[in-house]
Amino acid sequence: MKIVRALLAFLVAVFSASLVIHPADAADKIKVAIVGESEAVIWEPLVKRLASQGIEIELINFNDYVIPNQALDAGEVDLNAFQHYAYLGNQIKDQGYKITAIGDTYISAMCIYSKKIKNISELKEGDKVAIPNDAVNTGRALAVLHGAGLIKLNTPAGRPPDENDIVENKLKLEIIPVDAAEVPSLLPDVAIGVINGNYALDSKLSPQKDSIFYDNLGFYTDNSFVNVIAARTQDVDNEVYKKIVAAYQSAETEKIFQDYFEGSYLPGWKK
Repeated sequence: MKIVRALLAFLVAVFSASLVIHPADAADKIKVAIVGESEAVIWEPLVKRLASQGIEIELINFNDYVIPNQALDAGEVDLNAFQHYAYLGNQIKDQGYKITAIGDTYISAMCIYSKKIKNISELKEGDKVAIPNDAVNTGRALAVLHGAGLIKLNTPAGRPPDENDIVENKLKLEIIPVDAAEVPSLLPDVAIGVINGNYALDSKLSPQKDSIFYDNLGFYTDNSFVNVIAARTQDVDNEVYKKIVAAYQSAETEKIFQDYFEGSYLPGWKK
């Protein structure tokens, strides 16, 4: 009897050991930190598609841009998707996070709008142009104006453009930097405004239908403004994470951009 009990104990131990789930073998339950409802609209169909491949994702929706990187670095979530390279780079520099971008998602379209003209060719000498005043979005807005042929820039590599980089402004346009959220409200008072995609949508402006000049990935010399999926640096080669990136960078996601966001998002992985 003692032999039988010993044998049973041994078999139970072996069987129990076989059920221990190690991180590398665990069911693909991935926590992804996002910020805002727009990200949820993009990710929820993706979650359903990946579930059919046996990859289970839990979306954790934060309400600010600080916590997601803290949570990722601390191991409280597995991935995050809310920031562009420029923001991520600053966070890594300032906070020392061991976080790495593993895939590009989108760039939020920054277009030119006007209540006074229908085409940028109608601009006159000395017209006023409202642009965002924070460093990152000022650089983007100037790149858009450059792409539209309204100014010419000569920007050193490694940083966004600023007003000191303007080498040509034939129409002597008066560039007025203001808070990014205020640009739409200034359209009655300026000739044109360069508006971030989210603020355009909040102001009932369609990037595709209402802009007089549409953003283009080719306007940017690097990927600073492209949003990313980020992981802890130690996990950059995780095969499940690579599948998630591949599923995001798909025609299905592009269709969501078009159907729900009126061209406010451009596929960053195509830059």
